[in-house]
Amino acid sequence: MSDIEIARKATMKPIGEIGEKLDIPLEHLHHFGPTKAKLSNEFIKSLDDKPDGKLILVTAITPTPAGEGKTTTTVGLGDALNKIGKKATICVREPSLGPCFGMKGGAAGGGYAQVVPMEDINLHFTGDFHAISVTHNLLSALIDNHIYWGNDLGFDTRRVTWRRVVDMNDRALRSIVTSLGGVSNGFPRESGFDITVASEIMAIFCLARDLADLEERIGRIVVGYTRKRKPILASDLKAQGPMTVLLKEALQPNLVQTLENNPAFIHGGPFANIAHGCNSVIATRTALKLADYVVTEAGFGADLGAEKFFNIKCRLAGLSPSATVIVATIRALKMHGGVQKGDLSTESVKAVTEGCDNLRRHIQNVKSFGIPVVVAVNRFSSDTDAEVAAIRSGVDGLGVEVIDCTHWADGSKGTEKLAEYVAQMADECTNQFIPLYDDSLPLWDKVRAVATKLYGADDVIADKKVRDQFQELQNTGYGHLPVCMAKTQYSFSTDPELKGAPSGHVLPVREVRLSAGAGFVVVVCGEIMTMPGLPSVPAANSISLNKDGVIDGLF
Repeated sequence: MSDIEIARKATMKPIGEIGEKLDIPLEHLHHFGPTKAKLSNEFIKSLDDKPDGKLILVTAITPTPAGEGKTTTTVGLGDALNKIGKKATICVREPSLGPCFGMKGGAAGGGYAQVVPMEDINLHFTGDFHAISVTHNLLSALIDNHIYWGNDLGFDTRRVTWRRVVDMNDRALRSIVTSLGGVSNGFPRESGFDITVASEIMAIFCLARDLADLEERIGRIVVGYTRKRKPILASDLKAQGPMTVLLKEALQPNLVQTLENNPAFIHGGPFANIAHGCNSVIATRTALKLADYVVTEAGFGADLGAEKFFNIKCRLAGLSPSATVIVATIRALKMHGGVQKGDLSTESVKAVTEGCDNLRRHIQNVKSFGIPVVVAVNRFSSDTDAEVAAIRSGVDGLGVEVIDCTHWADGSKGTEKLAEYVAQMADECTNQFIPLYDDSLPLWDKVRAVATKLYGADDVIADKKVRDQFQELQNTGYGHLPVCMAKTQYSFSTDPELKGAPSGHVLPVREVRLSAGAGFVVVVCGEIMTMPGLPSVPAANSISLNKDGVIDGLF
């Protein structure tokens, strides 16, 4: 059966019963129908003095077209922890509409390891992304309105850095000219759209601790510059108040359930390239107060997702993870070992062995943060025992277990061994979490630390203009911020064709962007697309309602 067919056969429980598993009183669940709800701010505040549970990160090897299965493993592990008697929940990101109607598809897990109601989660859900889009675009409207009515702040219209957003893949909006049509429409200028998940509002939303922190962060956003290069902030436009009002309800975490009726928080969804690629801090911190074990995930491979989870989310939110699961598939390792996608069903122990170079580096990288690691092999029916044995041989000497998982086909039953090992690993963790670099390290040296210690690069290069930008940010008080590396997810290098674990390469820095509200500096390496386009045959072509009013073609 397809993922959507499996999801439709699920017997969902009323969301109040799911809340009971985490001791959430019914009156503090704001219902969106019978199977979705938001938690009240009052209830979240009441949890402040409760101890935290154990935080478990699910990450992966470098992504390939063959797939890895982080979300599926996250859901399977959360279900299995509950199955073995632990009080556990999961925290994952909300899917974007762009990929759903484009090429990638949804992000609710798969097979018998899914969160439901799957169609709702992958479409409008509780309206969070719409609220974020409108909030972002309110600031855009306030900027152009201010310029129209006299421009008292002195915007240099060539240096307005705040674009607009929409939650859809639409390449025609990447570069536009606004305010055409005459004097009454304002002053024409170049601008563009990004996809909503690339908005700094999304990053702020996912890093804010509460509404007060959200408002303060929004006020810090740099929206443009004067002719003398003085930054203009959102607070200069008095934008932070109304923008926070628009996000008041959205900031409350969403509670849903897995196919096995276990609690799951789905909240926020920042880009894993130009942002940190994790679910919201408020959802994670709330879950840690309610459960003994919280399983969460970070976008892309560990070089991007886990690195940002540790160096940005954990640093800024004061989180201390207790265990990390690195997901690998035989198919992906074979691609890193040189096998083409069409030949992945043929056994190749040699390719798996060569592909383990990639896995080994990810293991070593994660362990450098002081976090214990286990490898979860997300098995496909075509995988052979000899290939799995090659993984175990490939990581021999690194002090990690390699555990077969069949959660896609078997649900929690296929992940029980992993759950038992992860629970023990988390319980024994002494919380020796150490970020890769200190806040006091200069921004340029932070970039070099990530490139040389995690990517295997020999050095970092940039032209004088970019180096001057680093120095200017350092001089104007932003040097203490963490760096958010924006590069291809398909390689440790900036060349997506360079598979495995390349070393000796040089990391070119093309651009630096300040996300002052989110609290990090984006370091752009290579070409990064913030507004995707649709493929030649988009997934939207296959999506429709059948005669019974049921969605067909979503998955």
